[in-house]
Amino acid sequence: MKHLALEQLQVLDRTDPDYPRHALSRTERLERWVELLERNPGQRLTTFYQTEFQTAETRDAMRADGSALAVAFDDSYLRASGLANDSYGEAKRFFELTDSQLHRMVCYCHFGANVSAGTTARYVRRFYVAKEKGMMGWLRQLLAM
Repeated sequence: MKHLALEQLQVLDRTDPDYPRHALSRTERLERWVELLERNPGQRLTTFYQTEFQTAETRDAMRADGSALAVAFDDSYLRASGLANDSYGEAKRFFELTDSQLHRMVCYCHFGANVSAGTTARYVRRFYVAKEKGMMGWLRQLLAM
């Protein structure tokens, strides 16, 4: 029998019943995030300023209200699946992304001070969820890293 704290039980109680209660694969976690972003594609999301110039410790601790990472953390199902907070480092761990990959999704230098949720959703889906076949798919994945 697994013992959980009251806070953990409350999160589990608010999860989406349409999704199975099992460990999600990387692709399933990313697809869920894309779905959340696509629910309000015009929403303006805060970006992170100069992530590439921060120390690893500072970068991993970065967070911003209204960011794409906050959208993911606001979802009780992703929290119940292991997303601990909305920091850059936690998103990198949970979604199994490299610094370069996450930088391209959420950094100020690519989008300015904010970006639409729809743009972020398309980017994540195109490069990290969609499985393209053949040489062009392989090349696109290589260049995205």
